[in-house]
Amino acid sequence: MAEFDAVVVGAGHNGLAAAVHLAARGWKVAVVEAASAAGGAVKTLELTEPGFRHDLCAMNLSMFAGSAFFSTYKQELTQAGLGLVPAPKCFASVFPDGTHLGVGTDVAATVAAIDSLSPADAAAWKAMLEGFGADAPHIFALLGSPMPSLGSLKAVWKAYRAVGLEGLYRMARLLLATPRDFLDAHFENDKLKAMMAAWGLHLDFAPDVAGGALFPYLESMANQAFGMVIGAGGADTIIKAMVKVLKDKGGEVLLDSPVQTIKLTNGKATGVVLADGREISAGKAVIANVHPKLLFGNLVPKSPDRAVFDKKVDAFRAGPGAMMIHLSMDDLPDWSAGPELKSYAYVHIAPDMQMMSRVYAEAMAGLLPAEPALVVGQPTAIDPTRAPDGKHVLWVQVRMLPAAIRGDALGQITERDWDGAKAAYAERVLDVLERYAPGTRSKIRARAIYSPVDLQRENPNLIGGDSLSGSHHLDQNFLFRPVAGYSRYKTPVAGLYMCGASTWPGAGTGAGSGFMLGKMLAG
Repeated sequence: MAEFDAVVVGAGHNGLAAAVHLAARGWKVAVVEAASAAGGAVKTLELTEPGFRHDLCAMNLSMFAGSAFFSTYKQELTQAGLGLVPAPKCFASVFPDGTHLGVGTDVAATVAAIDSLSPADAAAWKAMLEGFGADAPHIFALLGSPMPSLGSLKAVWKAYRAVGLEGLYRMARLLLATPRDFLDAHFENDKLKAMMAAWGLHLDFAPDVAGGALFPYLESMANQAFGMVIGAGGADTIIKAMVKVLKDKGGEVLLDSPVQTIKLTNGKATGVVLADGREISAGKAVIANVHPKLLFGNLVPKSPDRAVFDKKVDAFRAGPGAMMIHLSMDDLPDWSAGPELKSYAYVHIAPDMQMMSRVYAEAMAGLLPAEPALVVGQPTAIDPTRAPDGKHVLWVQVRMLPAAIRGDALGQITERDWDGAKAAYAERVLDVLERYAPGTRSKIRARAIYSPVDLQRENPNLIGGDSLSGSHHLDQNFLFRPVAGYSRYKTPVAGLYMCGASTWPGAGTGAGSGFMLGKMLAG
């Protein structure tokens, strides 16, 4: 039986971050992964044609580039081959009248575009950006602290010392507000508000869901202030580098090694048993970068002592499903709103808050939305190495879909399972794209479509195609993620810890939970 100080179940970026930090502190660490490649939802594959590299799920690596983990291990990760490519034109929204509004690192250009819609909003945007410089360090300090912890209390205290009680009230309202209420309080133009609110759909925040204002605010301001980055050659650059750094520190990564059960000795997690019968012992910790429903539904032996906890885990809600459509292209879309849109990393097709609310309501009712909300990624506009010369890849994420289909909002698609419905729904998606970029279909060379069910098959942690590993609504966030009383990565099983998107601070590529857990364990 192989013996280690820690065994990490799941080679997602959070699990790898925990493993790297523990190995750097002298722990003997093994990472076991069921799939044939590390990365979880951060993978880059030739899904359509040879030479066309597609980010399967995650594309935007700005959270990783701004993370405490990257700051700590930047030199080693860079030496291990990690490459980031800046996207000076970050995101834009397109509108039915043939116009667009975008954000990049050129503040003057952004302000001028907003000023053409509303001089008052241009002034408000500049004021918000200035306030972001003062508030952001405190917000990121809170997001980068275990919840609850002395660190989170220190973050609040430092914020109070810097911005006063009124500043604390302002930040608290931001954390609790709906996107609509927050944006209505600051701006008057509907296009500007829609451009920012579209970021809420990257999580599960429709315009009128409490707690949804923070992400649109942070993404809009951070992209304006710092820009966006994607991975050189693909998002998997961070995974390859993390694996190499881990191995250089003596850690091991075992692929094609699904875990059958977490081994318990006198009620304590002491290792794992793999599906092929191998046992790997963990003298100090077993870390699960696994959705809690899979961990306590499949991998940890049942115990009546955990009845209350298990009931809470069973009630942990998924966010809406997503669909991924990957296209190899002869050229990028010709956007009706202007040729400059070809240079943006993201183009959102979610033109107003009424449409966003409707999409969310339809998806949560089990309906295929009549007009899907789209995040159109154009990675080869930023990094042409991902496709042969002169060719491109298009990354289309369809936000807010039902995991189980009860009906079609348009009454056109009759299939009630995703295997039967996905081709027809993908055509609806392309119809929307074609409306804003005529001729796009004629540029498509090949396609790979991943329905919510396909995403779960590829990665069982994406239950129902939920790329968030659990809704981020307020009752499942902060102190309540994944369940009340267990937001500090511990579980009721001694020696067993959780990290990943299901835990605080939630989804994204920031590696926050894994790094914080690694620091807590290593001391």
